[in-house]
Amino acid sequence: MKEGQTSIALRRTCGLALLSWLCACASAAIAQTYPAKPIRLIVPLAPGGGVDTTGRLIGQKLTDAWGQPVVIENRPGGGGTIATEMAARAMPDGYTLVIVSSAHAITPSLYKLSYDAVGDFKPITLVVLAPFVLVAHPSLPVRSVKELIALAKARPNQLLWASSGNGSPGHLAMELLKMMTGVQIVHVPYKGTAPGITDLIGGRVSVNSATVVSTMPHVSAGRLRALAVLSGKRSQAAPQLPTVAEAGVPGYEIDVWYGIMAPAKTPKEIIAKLHDETARILAQPEVKERMLAIGLEPVGSPPGRFAEYLRAEVAKWAKVIRVAGIRID
Repeated sequence: MKEGQTSIALRRTCGLALLSWLCACASAAIAQTYPAKPIRLIVPLAPGGGVDTTGRLIGQKLTDAWGQPVVIENRPGGGGTIATEMAARAMPDGYTLVIVSSAHAITPSLYKLSYDAVGDFKPITLVVLAPFVLVAHPSLPVRSVKELIALAKARPNQLLWASSGNGSPGHLAMELLKMMTGVQIVHVPYKGTAPGITDLIGGRVSVNSATVVSTMPHVSAGRLRALAVLSGKRSQAAPQLPTVAEAGVPGYEIDVWYGIMAPAKTPKEIIAKLHDETARILAQPEVKERMLAIGLEPVGSPPGRFAEYLRAEVAKWAKVIRVAGIRID
């Protein structure tokens, strides 16, 4: 390389380094003053459910901590994809966030999306886990997961498994159990959790899986029988119940979760500030108590760990959906 070319290359390198340094300084300065105006937290579901309740609790606590209102914006529809697309296309300045559920990792394999469920977002934190409980009608002659599997093998395609809809966590729970054990169980999709629980109590279906809040009051009243939790570890709300893995299906694990994310180009300093404050909120005894009362277990994982978890969830459910041949009409 000639001397003149070397000089130009050197100046270019120095210029790029200076630009990077200036950008870093600008991002740090923005993070120091953030938030300077209200934050919008988009909820992909209607008011009243677990995702909405969690978003409102975190939003109120962030408002109290920072003195800037966190405005909850419910945008139901499209299996959560309408709200999620809105968040993906928002200005990446930390003033538009979205709280998603585990459905976020499922939809890429069920719908043709206009956004990348992983690449178009920066995860902030995995907020909570919402363990599902596997329940059966008391008349079903089973008291454990092993007995349920044995009965299903003895009566192929006779047991009916209710879920809140095609492609829902409850549906995928059944499909994963079928894949891992070879049982043949019939899926009965409902439009929501409540109708499926009602029909299970009435004996019109055999088994179901839903949140602790949806199931355990009926278990306590003797209307349903709890067999196990679907999560990777025992539920703090029902510690007496084994996991499905403990009960005879090693490796079985379904975690229903909620997490907060921001548009992909949001400065990392703002992401870190949002994570640190949210994790601090989740560690408060009052918040823990309120969440555990509705069957939610606070997490508050770092952004990098949540990103790895999300990628693994997308890959896991893509395989289950492909093998099961699940389609959404």
